[in-house]
Amino acid sequence: MGTRNTRWAALAAAGILALSACGSDGDAGGDLTGEPGGGATGGAPGFAEGTTMARLADAGAITVGTKFDQPLFGLQGPDGTPVGFDVEIAKIIADELGIPEDGITWVETVSANREPFIQDGRVDIVVATYTINDARKEVVDFAGPYYEAGQSLMVRADDDSINGPDDIAGKTVCSVDGSTPAGNIQENFPDTELVTFAAYTDCLDPLRNGQVDAVTTDNVILGGYVAESPNDFRIAGEPFTEEPYGVGLRKGDDEFRTFINDVLEASFTDGRWTAAWESTAGEVLDTPEPPTIDRY
Repeated sequence: MGTRNTRWAALAAAGILALSACGSDGDAGGDLTGEPGGGATGGAPGFAEGTTMARLADAGAITVGTKFDQPLFGLQGPDGTPVGFDVEIAKIIADELGIPEDGITWVETVSANREPFIQDGRVDIVVATYTINDARKEVVDFAGPYYEAGQSLMVRADDDSINGPDDIAGKTVCSVDGSTPAGNIQENFPDTELVTFAAYTDCLDPLRNGQVDAVTTDNVILGGYVAESPNDFRIAGEPFTEEPYGVGLRKGDDEFRTFINDVLEASFTDGRWTAAWESTAGEVLDTPEPPTIDRY
């Protein structure tokens, strides 16, 4: 774990600065280039006029909402650019649009503002440990999933009183405003006191100081915090929900959603998804099997 954690720190220091910006609404339609990495590395692909893909490809720029505070998935590097698995997934999508890395503008997107940012056109897509669920599909669309996580609990390393969700009655648990894990605690664990903040990092010091008894979110997010501070924190028990991560986009942009699904599905089999995982989250976590795309 220590060696992997050192490699992760080196990865965070190696982020490349993104320069260009883009952000407006559009319709959909178009096809993949047919070649892995056929965007930025293989020449600009052609898309039907008037589609979201054509607009982004013509601009050579895309705005992506992602987390800036989550090790392994979306963590702001020393130069201000986020690094992690979500970031690499967004780069794969951008590449298939013919957009290079310096054409990506990264916008910090926390759990509570993911839907508004998509609806208002502040971002073109959101790739931010974004669980696909029916309530969210009422206001935005999703491509994917590209990863299957599960809600877990993180406690202080020296606390053996919590070893799973059956142990949190009467305890104080910290999570994030607008998150699926927070909603699950509120709805299904009425004897647990829920405290929420804007970001998961806001929960870390309260946990260290004993102001809360546990932090809850997805297992892979908590795994990143444990990897950073193994003497402070531990994961308590196994995941107790299923959390499929998807790429959020404007509702009704069906052909853009199809395009992203095609990109993701191709990346599962041509090695790009595995490379993205192993260069980021795979520095700490085992490599899983890719999920099945849900073309709802």
